[in-house]
Amino acid sequence: MRSSRNHKEHHRTDRVGWLRAAVLGANDGIVSTASLLMGVAAASVSHSGLLMIGVAGQVAGAMSMAAGEYVSVHSQEDTENSDLVRERAEFLANPAAEAKELTAIYVTRGLDLGLAQQVAEQLMKHDALGAHARDELGITQALSAQPVQAALVSAASFAIGAALPLGAAALMPASILFVGLAVLSLTFLALLGAIVAWTGGTPVAISMWRVTLWGAMAMAITAGVGSLFGTAT
Repeated sequence: MRSSRNHKEHHRTDRVGWLRAAVLGANDGIVSTASLLMGVAAASVSHSGLLMIGVAGQVAGAMSMAAGEYVSVHSQEDTENSDLVRERAEFLANPAAEAKELTAIYVTRGLDLGLAQQVAEQLMKHDALGAHARDELGITQALSAQPVQAALVSAASFAIGAALPLGAAALMPASILFVGLAVLSLTFLALLGAIVAWTGGTPVAISMWRVTLWGAMAMAITAGVGSLFGTAT
């Protein structure tokens, strides 16, 4: 019989922060760049002009993703810090009331009153603010906001994602550019969905289908708009 010390569990919640930013960035990089290139190609722009627009879109998109993620996640971090400051002040002002509040939380989770009181007392002796942050506010180390990490991961993943359809457009002959770019971009999206599912431990087929479907819709709409403008000119 194996010792319990050899029992290891692998959880993926510690990956949530950077995984979300990476997936969002890579997906946006592929979808927005492929859609942009297909829309421009449908408007009958030259191959060199197409690539120039694609590179500009890649750089602008990466910077936009970084700025957007930083501001968004920093706002989340500010809210978390504000809640922690308020919680610390409430504990210092009335620790007994905070203990009752924590006890009530454990009772709603299935503990009887006596055990809930014991658990609350022990946890508050060890780390009162940490216990309230985790069990009352839902703030944990694995899920806490990290603005700089989110910004860097989003920018890098967007640039990498955008490089895939951009590289394909650069190497592909003009005669098959439109169809080939659509096929390759959807393939890239399907692979991204599979990687995301594998990393997060979720069903691969569902993830691939979800990512590919929305990417196809975005590219089709953009290509349609580009075609209308190309016809108008």
